[in-house]
Amino acid sequence: MRVEKQYLIDEVTGHLKKSDYVILANFEKMTVSDVAELRKRLTPEKAEFHVVKNSSLRVAAKALGLPDVEHVLKGQTAIVVGGKNSPGVAKIIKKFFADTQKVEVKAGILSKKIISAKDVARLADMPSMESLRAQLLGLLNQPASSFVRILNAVPSGLVNVLQAKVRAAEVK
Repeated sequence: MRVEKQYLIDEVTGHLKKSDYVILANFEKMTVSDVAELRKRLTPEKAEFHVVKNSSLRVAAKALGLPDVEHVLKGQTAIVVGGKNSPGVAKIIKKFFADTQKVEVKAGILSKKIISAKDVARLADMPSMESLRAQLLGLLNQPASSFVRILNAVPSGLVNVLQAKVRAAEVK
């Protein structure tokens, strides 16, 4: 294999190793300023947008044991990798598409399983990690709160009865 090809394959392999997800996109309609804007939006999530050759992606994915993506490697391909918040990255891409109508998601790979473009859109619709944590904490906190209210009900009831008795004695 030529040195140039091996370099490209190694570069794509390095990108694919950055996260447990990969979003494959068609970027044909994008301008250089559009790519710069998308990269800027992806920066807070520590995600990266890279234009890759289909042949290099095919070889690198196979070497890493990722699922076969041959059926989506048509036309120009870019990958989005990096960061730990795949729903957040999918949200950014979905919003960018809604704003510009220029990038099209082909498919994705999540935990070494291929997912369709529709699945990537569903991933974008998931609540953020912070929201999920808050919901989980709320669920964990609910039984404890209910238990405390039950324990507090008996003394409160006793205090209410005694208070009523005191009021009744004061009226007489």
